[in-house]
Amino acid sequence: MSKEINRLHPISAVITSVKALKSMILPIAIIIITNGFNFSLNFRSDHFLNTILLFGVWGVAALLALIGGIIKWRTFVYWFEDGELRIKYGLFVKKKRYIPFERIQSLNYNEGIFHRIFGLVKVQVETAGSKGGKPEVELTAIRKEAADVIELEMRRVKNEGVTQQYAEQTEVADNSISAPTIYHMSMRDLLVLATTSGGIGVVLSGLAAIASQFSDIIPYETVFHELADFVKVGAFLIAISVMLILIVAWVVSVLITLVNYYDYTVRIEEDKLIITKGLLEKKRIALPLNRIQAIRIVENPLRQLTGFATVVVESAGGNGEEGKDKKITLFPLIKKQDCMQTLEDLFPDMNWNPSFTRSPKKARPFFYRIDFIWLVPIIGACIYFFYPYGLLSLLLIPLTILLGVWQHKTAGYQIDGKQLALQYRVFSRITLIVEKKRIQSMGSTQSYFQKRKNVMSIKATVMSGASGTTGIVSSLEQQDAETILSWYEH
Repeated sequence: MSKEINRLHPISAVITSVKALKSMILPIAIIIITNGFNFSLNFRSDHFLNTILLFGVWGVAALLALIGGIIKWRTFVYWFEDGELRIKYGLFVKKKRYIPFERIQSLNYNEGIFHRIFGLVKVQVETAGSKGGKPEVELTAIRKEAADVIELEMRRVKNEGVTQQYAEQTEVADNSISAPTIYHMSMRDLLVLATTSGGIGVVLSGLAAIASQFSDIIPYETVFHELADFVKVGAFLIAISVMLILIVAWVVSVLITLVNYYDYTVRIEEDKLIITKGLLEKKRIALPLNRIQAIRIVENPLRQLTGFATVVVESAGGNGEEGKDKKITLFPLIKKQDCMQTLEDLFPDMNWNPSFTRSPKKARPFFYRIDFIWLVPIIGACIYFFYPYGLLSLLLIPLTILLGVWQHKTAGYQIDGKQLALQYRVFSRITLIVEKKRIQSMGSTQSYFQKRKNVMSIKATVMSGASGTTGIVSSLEQQDAETILSWYEH
């Protein structure tokens, strides 16, 4: 083992400081906007005190963030000893962390803008005990060669019978890069992904949130009344304006998707899946196959019609790509038939073409979402305040019925040996496939009205994130639901 002391790259001080300052940008922006940009450096101005207070506090915080970044860089060291990755950091309170290499499940790499300029990488060390979506240890900025040394040291300890010399390290690292590729997202797939995702809604919501911050500056009430008068003679122009807004939102959504999923590639390396992606910030996620708890195949209505799907992996422990959640998107967009073949190659012991037992016809009323406690008041309010256009709200009734029929036709299950497959939908069709040993809990619910019809709802929970992920199939035949419970009990 090497007892050589290793340090972070000096640029890590800047990265740590910038990360701390990023959390301050939104509050500062809100304060500036709500004050109507009324700031002045004129001593006699009424806004002079506000200006000094705001930028003075921000300046002190920026200085403290920079000092904190420098302290972390100067005090953070790591080394290898007795089969462990050892970390020591802290100025006044010294902290040490010893992580046995056998416990390390994966090393995830991130390359932000600063990292790519200086040829560095951020390494997240993850173990089965990582909690709250956070890695066990994070090395903010080190050389790529140093990251390779950590991975090779981990492999050497896990395979003690194999002697690896440092002269072979570069060759091994190169071999890992040439691991077989099982999925790569083309530019055409990126555009399809952006077009068929909910990104446009997110962008529009963001624009609305930003616009709401300008309520003190823009006279929305006056603008509204003028627009109301304009609508009477310019309905066509309004429609064109709305269309232009949607087009801009779509373009922004495409750009966001392009940045996040650029060069999305999945490779298989030994017993791990290696996911790389990103344009501005390049990420590398290592997912051990033995950590996968379940597979979710998600098809929103548009993708279902066009034969595409998204494959999401429910993973136990570690720091998933989605932040604190353990849901890792394995294939953001893939043809359904190609998806099944690829999953069959990865997990040959599982059945990827299940034949579902569906919810009985007598359960169909339980899928209708016509709850007049909330639906009738909404329709009544729309008609009263927006007559005659509010009459269109009556369409909610047939649309709700159609959605319920669609959900009923989707609900189903299959038991195949030690595998359970559930299929259900709210809007998107979800197929959850999980092995019996991966299910954390199985439960059932039955209301008074369901009991009269002899139907029962089933839910299965797998470990994924802090609270797990639950698949729920509503209103199955009671005998089928009891069969699932009995299968799980044994």
